[in-house]
Amino acid sequence: MLSRIAKTPLDIPAGVEVTLNGSNVKVKGPLGQLEFTFNDTVSIAKDGNAIVFATKDETKFAKALSGTVKSVMNNMIVGVTKGFEKKLTILGVGYRAQAQGSDLNLTLGFSHPVVFKAPAGIKIETPSQTEILVKGICKQAVGQAAADIRSYRPVEPYKGKGVRYADEVVILKETKKK
Repeated sequence: MLSRIAKTPLDIPAGVEVTLNGSNVKVKGPLGQLEFTFNDTVSIAKDGNAIVFATKDETKFAKALSGTVKSVMNNMIVGVTKGFEKKLTILGVGYRAQAQGSDLNLTLGFSHPVVFKAPAGIKIETPSQTEILVKGICKQAVGQAAADIRSYRPVEPYKGKGVRYADEVVILKETKKK
């Protein structure tokens, strides 16, 4: 028995090479290569041009993990073919960002500028002073880098100033009345 997500096989697109070695998986595509080691309770097998998932035992943990393994494998395949991108916007008077090589210089109202060093495999661009694009092939690394940048100045609930995701909805609080 598998989770509903893991029941359907995962198709391998053209130009992507998947290498299975026990619980270790390597995915190689036009944008790069990703490697991941999964738990032994889920078995992964190639069936022609698709990947099939199965559990080794019928525990609740193994069933849940089979869906997680398929989602991570799908993210790896999408990452090496298209890549991932997170967009951040900065709101506030004097708040701005500037990319210099692999570093991101942020002016966020502190007495000093904040310098964020991009981790390996992550590319940071600033199309304007108030927009930040975080790009990469690993979905987890892109999301973590975006969360780290946002954590320097999270959105303040009264005026809405700070660093936010482009699709984030911020509900502003009403100020205290006498």
